[in-house]
Amino acid sequence: MRGLLAGAALLALAACSRGQTLPPEAGEGPNPKLPEPHYQLLAPIKLSPPLGWHNGRTPQPASGLAVNAFATGLEHPRWLLALPNGDVLVAETDGGGEVKKRPKDFVMGWAMAKVHAEQQRNDRISLLRDGDGDGVAETRTTFIPGLNSAFGMALVGDTLYVANTDAVLRFPYRDGVTAIPRSAGVEVAKLPAGPINHHWTKSLVASRDGSRLYVGVGANSNVAENGMNNEVHRAAILEVDPATGAVREFATGIRNPVGMDWEPTTGALWAVVNERDELGDDLPPDYLTSVRPGGFYGWPYSYWGQNVDKRAYPPRPDLAARAIRPDYGLGSHGGQLGLTFATGAALGARFASGAFIGQHGSWNRSRRNGYRVIFVPFANGKPAGMPVAVLTGFLAPSGNSYGRPVGVAIDKRGALLVADDAGNTVWRVTLARGSSPLGAQPAASRAAR
Repeated sequence: MRGLLAGAALLALAACSRGQTLPPEAGEGPNPKLPEPHYQLLAPIKLSPPLGWHNGRTPQPASGLAVNAFATGLEHPRWLLALPNGDVLVAETDGGGEVKKRPKDFVMGWAMAKVHAEQQRNDRISLLRDGDGDGVAETRTTFIPGLNSAFGMALVGDTLYVANTDAVLRFPYRDGVTAIPRSAGVEVAKLPAGPINHHWTKSLVASRDGSRLYVGVGANSNVAENGMNNEVHRAAILEVDPATGAVREFATGIRNPVGMDWEPTTGALWAVVNERDELGDDLPPDYLTSVRPGGFYGWPYSYWGQNVDKRAYPPRPDLAARAIRPDYGLGSHGGQLGLTFATGAALGARFASGAFIGQHGSWNRSRRNGYRVIFVPFANGKPAGMPVAVLTGFLAPSGNSYGRPVGVAIDKRGALLVADDAGNTVWRVTLARGSSPLGAQPAASRAAR
């Protein structure tokens, strides 16, 4: 009872917290605005419980694009992998089992439960197949069952790698197969997990030659309040040698790197990163950045380069002084999860060069942010313009949500696939009938905030 009362008190404090009031777009682009920090006991909580999609309702695509449901009735679809033969793998999964020690942990756990539809935890990868090419998957099979909060996936030749929350596994893959037994999986390398496991998702990409795997591992806390001894190999992108299982830190101080992909012009690794809470509505910006080998990106000692976070203890001014400034702000607390470059996309000229990003949406901000898929245009291997909304309409007028976008991928025919974990749907975005793939289109409107 005492813990519940303390949690209720924290929730009341969160509701009364006054953060900054900048518009969300002030935190976007190469030079986001950085107001003075507003230290909070708990971030504001503004939930958008899911309604689901009913009566033919769909998200709203940008002008010149169309959207349809590729697959419905899924159970918490989080991440996607488009296979070379046109099949699509979807990780239906959720985290769980994190030890909660403080009243605020219970409040945050309650909040996260409210923004997802109630459903059974599945921990599986499913296969979706559109055999007749009509843009709708008519075949669905359980591809690999019995996983442990599986998230990232990568195919290298005839080997499928899967990132469970606690280990990278490899499975034999054969073109066209519709199921692989869980017993066929072999552990490649262990990943940080343990009883806290604050950020449970482990994203995964393979190097272009397949000789290395890169795993995104989030921090075990907001700002190291659980102690740096619980942050070993966390807030990092890890490099795994699949031949030996050896693991090393490729980049560090990167609080929660989720989506990762290779920029097609330069070959550099890029990632979207979710930043820390309780510094106000508008700090720090989440970001999209190139990832330098051996680079340090500030967490927990600084944010957006060398802006010191006074809460980190013990302070490390030496590390804060060498923190790398990210390339591109994405606004604060928007839930940046999915990332894929437009390689192979067939969505017209304005979406031919750049990155698609799935913004899961805020729950810890007094003014909602995210709840959309955006496109960041690139030129010469770098961002070259402000974000363009690609898929919006995930928020209802009531403030509830119809769904929440997560992973994004380009399928074999150049369509954009979007996993919607609250709407239990995979959406497919294509060029609208009658639109010219070469013609310029009007700028897409900004999503409702």
